[in-house]
Amino acid sequence: MQVTYISILIAVVAISATATADVKRTLSGKPDFSGVYDTGTLTPLSRPPEFGEKQFMTREEAEALVEATQARFDFGQGDKSDPDRGAPVKGGDGNNSSGAGGVGGYNAFWIDPGSQAFEIDGKFRTSIIYDPANGRQPRPTMAAMMRAAKTFASFTYNNDGTASWLAKDGPGPFDGPETLAPSERCLISFGATVPTISSLYNNYKRVVQTEDHVMILQEMVHDARIIRMDSEHGSPINRKWLGDSIGYWDGDTLVVETKNFNPVNGLGGADENLHVTERFNLLEDGHIIYDFTVNDPTAWAEPWSGEYVWTSKPGDKVYEYACHEGNYAMEGVLKGARLLESEWDGAKSGGQ
Repeated sequence: MQVTYISILIAVVAISATATADVKRTLSGKPDFSGVYDTGTLTPLSRPPEFGEKQFMTREEAEALVEATQARFDFGQGDKSDPDRGAPVKGGDGNNSSGAGGVGGYNAFWIDPGSQAFEIDGKFRTSIIYDPANGRQPRPTMAAMMRAAKTFASFTYNNDGTASWLAKDGPGPFDGPETLAPSERCLISFGATVPTISSLYNNYKRVVQTEDHVMILQEMVHDARIIRMDSEHGSPINRKWLGDSIGYWDGDTLVVETKNFNPVNGLGGADENLHVTERFNLLEDGHIIYDFTVNDPTAWAEPWSGEYVWTSKPGDKVYEYACHEGNYAMEGVLKGARLLESEWDGAKSGGQ
């Protein structure tokens, strides 16, 4: 499929990071975030190494980055696992247990990571992450890397067309539904939800706000966050996929603190010690400046922070993502694994 991207090369989200008194407000006078937003952006989560410590890029560099990113997603089989865009994606030589080699994944028709590089105060960021200064996630701990390798084994397994996992002792990546990655089982999003990070597709959010609660409905995999305003965190015994979120106002800034996550949650590499602080600032044009800080000392060597734009989409809707109802691939993966195991056992018996 051929897609023309000339028009989007010069399309950017040009906004000001300074909120004013002219934003939409609730009856109590607080900024009203209710609405639909597109959180997709082609600005990468982590800064490309060629930018070094350079936090901003020229318009020409931003256009080149957009062009290169679009080209990478338009080669017909979709992108492989990309650590800068959240959880791994089906495709490439990864999580398929049937057939020889990689069978491909989504082509460009299905991929919608965004069409723009965001701009704040007239400047183009080289990455969403701004702290550490190199614009990249800090070094993960060994425990985090081992946990991620186990949790996402069905995504990252190098498929050689045989049941080669049987050559090793211990459980295999395709032994049953419970051994498949949580996102492959439709339990969590394919992209990070807390904090929200741009994903390969389905980047819309719907915000519904009252005086006591803020709800953020995520298009990707049916997640709905319920944020309790001016409340207290519940017991750490009660851990959740999306954590436990409480919100409060710092002037016109909505601040959300989230903790009490499951040991495996929507942010790749994180664990139960994850603590996320988010700051939402509403602008006159309806867009949101979204800032977040991730603190998980057992997953990363130091905290890291990012900031980007949620683009207002008045009149748009967030449609249902019926992941469980259409998850026929999971059955196919398990059937394919059983077939390859049967062939492996037959070849082994025949060679004896």
